[in-house]
Amino acid sequence: MKPKVAVIGAGPAGMCAAVAAAQNGWEVDLYDHNEKTGKKLFITGKGRCNLTNDRPIEDFFDQIVTNSKFMYASLYSFTNDQLKDMIEAAGCGLKTERGGRVFPRSDKSSDVLKAFNRLLSQNHVHVMLGTHIAGLVLDRDRKVTGIRLGTGEIRDYDAVILATGGVSYRSTGSDGSGLRIAEKAGHTVTELKPSLIGLDTKETWPGTLAGLTLKNVKLTLYRHAGGKRTKLYSELGEMLFSHTGITGPLVLSASARIKGSPTQYEADIDLKPGLTPEKLEARLLRDFSAAQNKELVNALSGLLPSSLVPVVIEQAGLSPKQRVNSVTKEERREMVQTLKALPVHVAALGDINAAIITSGGIPVREIDPGTMRSKLVPGLSFAGEMIDVDAVTGGYNIQIACSTGWLAGSSLERPDKGSDADQAD
Repeated sequence: MKPKVAVIGAGPAGMCAAVAAAQNGWEVDLYDHNEKTGKKLFITGKGRCNLTNDRPIEDFFDQIVTNSKFMYASLYSFTNDQLKDMIEAAGCGLKTERGGRVFPRSDKSSDVLKAFNRLLSQNHVHVMLGTHIAGLVLDRDRKVTGIRLGTGEIRDYDAVILATGGVSYRSTGSDGSGLRIAEKAGHTVTELKPSLIGLDTKETWPGTLAGLTLKNVKLTLYRHAGGKRTKLYSELGEMLFSHTGITGPLVLSASARIKGSPTQYEADIDLKPGLTPEKLEARLLRDFSAAQNKELVNALSGLLPSSLVPVVIEQAGLSPKQRVNSVTKEERREMVQTLKALPVHVAALGDINAAIITSGGIPVREIDPGTMRSKLVPGLSFAGEMIDVDAVTGGYNIQIACSTGWLAGSSLERPDKGSDADQAD
């Protein structure tokens, strides 16, 4: 008789764990309290599903901002190339876009999900949707012997893999239930914070520009601590303003670097990264010469979006109504400085329910990185966003989920039947 494993959570981590376990000779029951598999996966990448990244796997570690060393075994056990091959073999063609981002050729996340569901079916995984798991069942030695459903029913298993995600995007079912189950079984849970999220700013002027998108700008994030200003992140790309601050791809990746109090952080926006300060000043001189009798607000329309012009002028300490011919050399250079480093100060991270992923979770010290097995509860393994590992945008977080899931499913320990059981609920 095959050993039996319950995989809790039917996101990418759980589905990969289920397929790997089935291919390694286990009978697999995959549970989720949603009505369908991959509910969060379905909405990722604005509905296109940025499955992974095409960079060499050794480059992934620079993109993992929390506990990257923990990921060596899992990323090399199940690489981005292996994930791509598996999904394509299951009927979903893939393509690579800017920055190495890998998407389905159809631009439909539903096609990635169909591929995962085919893999589950081909490997005879029993999928049980709309099922709430209340807790684990442990024997007197604190070893997993099964699960307890929300109905009170107990089902026997030789192992359990928890892959229920974090607490972001709760409408997709990420409600932290798996973390609570793990905690009741004896694990600790680190502070849960939003990551890949917009930033609320101390300044109110970004709210006046809500909806404005800036392309080909450079965002640089700094941290103030101990009297030092340390650069943590600098990247060229796209961002936009929100009612409470800043968001968009550059900002989401910057947010992953924020640890501790958000108020220690500030960012500079280089609105003209393609121009040196000297070339930018020469450009201003030309624009000012052509509009020397106009108000300053009307002299920068060719340089910036119209709604941004008065903000930049005021942040440079000038008046939008000031005449161009009255601008001094020092004021012009202050304008250049503002265009090259428009400052915003972080007040708070955005709402965790809007975050793409959760930072925090089960501490990596409590998990064997070579197997994803719990060091505290025999028979229990973890996969995906539940683990305190997170990365920037670009497909890295889904790869983390798939790699940890695959390793967890392929590293299950064959059962040694225990004795009397009690419930960890």
